[in-house]
This record gives sequence, structure tokens and C-alpha cells, in this order.
Amino acid sequence: QVYVVFSEELQCWCRALVESVWCQGDGYQLTCFLVDYAKYCSVASENIRVLAGSFAKIPHRAKKCRLHCTKPLTLHIDYCENTAKIGPAKRWDTAAIQHFRKLLE
Repeated sequence: QVYVVFSEELQCWCRALVESVWCQGDGYQLTCFLVDYAKYCSVASENIRVLAGSFAKIPHRAKKCRLHCTKPLTLHIDYCENTAKIGPAKRWDTAAIQHFRKLLE
């Protein structure tokens, strides 16, 4: 379900999908995907609203997607043998993510 959340970063109300919820000392925090900005943000529970009728039918400007058959790789360094090899990784490296974003821009 799509909700409306207030984004501190953008300083406006945005449509969002709630990804996760966790408890903090002063209330609940939500991790949200902003469907019109393709961004993730953290929102306090008091800054979320139910989306009104016809606004829920407007198509999203951003969609979650994945690169087909593309697996993350990383550089494995063996200090004992003084070698470096590229091999599979569980997650994308931060440098690879930044490089990909620069290519998109």
C-alpha cells in the first residue's frame, strides 16, 4: 500500500512504500521508498498519512528494478601470496554503487 510521508531531506510530502518499521526510544521509525523520487528515507511514525482516494491511482514515476543476470563482484586480496583476484561477493561495494550512479547521471 502506498502512503504519504514527510521527507526531511526534500522538505515535502511524498508518496512512499513502507519497507520496514523499527522501535526507537521516542516512537517508531519507518524505512520508506519514495515512489516518485526513487530514494529511500527514514521517517518518524508521526509523519505518515494514508493516501487519499484518487491520488492512489496516479502511476509511480519510479520503479524498483534490478540489473538482469548481474552479480556483485569484489576484489579479494591475499596478503600472504601477494595476489589480488576479482571474485563473487554477497553485496555490491560502495565504490561500485557510486560508479554506477555516476554513469547514470
